[in-house]
Amino acid sequence: MTFRIRKTVSSFALGLALATTALTPVAWAAGASDTEQERTARWQEIAKSIFGDRQIAQTDSLVKIEAPARALDAALVPITLTMLKDGQIKAVSLIIDDNPAPYAARFEFGPAADPAELKLRVRVNNYTDMHAVVETQDGKLYEAKQFVKASGGCSAPMGMSDEEAMKGMGDMRMKFAETQPGKPVEATLMVRHPNFSGMQMNQVTREYTPARYIDKLTVSAGDQTIFTLTGDISISSNPVINFAFKPDGKPIQVAASDNQGGRWQHSFNPPSPTN
Repeated sequence: MTFRIRKTVSSFALGLALATTALTPVAWAAGASDTEQERTARWQEIAKSIFGDRQIAQTDSLVKIEAPARALDAALVPITLTMLKDGQIKAVSLIIDDNPAPYAARFEFGPAADPAELKLRVRVNNYTDMHAVVETQDGKLYEAKQFVKASGGCSAPMGMSDEEAMKGMGDMRMKFAETQPGKPVEATLMVRHPNFSGMQMNQVTREYTPARYIDKLTVSAGDQTIFTLTGDISISSNPVINFAFKPDGKPIQVAASDNQGGRWQHSFNPPSPTN
């Protein structure tokens, strides 16, 4: 299924047209005061916006979300997605229900992927449910949820000027864990990019910084895809993604693009499992 996320106006910055992507608009949430019934109704509306009339079953085995119950930093909330059924998972989507653009990220896995675990950092703008929805190879959908207490993550300032935040944009680093023969390789990809949300105010000009964020990132091992990430404003600045792949001795290729036309490519040599 191809996901197209339409442009909209953030209800957080009233009347401010943000150069960002979002789902079909949903009602702005009260956050901490919402009832479970209200959260369920909001999720049903969001799910229909993304997945149409497809049925989504609950699961406690195909995907799990690990997130802090109360975030220490709403702009850098660590998320772990665990998917233990190797060979069954085609893709996983992360939805942060009460963010201005709830559809945070979609990872579609290729033949070189080991999707058992993914880690990333996201912005959380309100007390909210998060949903992880996996699509299995037979096209069925399953979801798990986690409630997170955080607020203001999407509008939190960078703590530096826009120019400083954009220095070295597109630079990448990759770290590899120790390898064992016949085992997947764990890797950490770090990308230099401010991922401006469009809701952050420049502290000098007092104007909102236009949204600029990585909207697509593809990681491959040789000619085989590990994963393709479709992203939005909810991914934290300077994205860090932990993943695993099946090594074949070939270089790891990373290609990234952002919503303003920026494009970057880097290549990394993974360690040999025989070393």
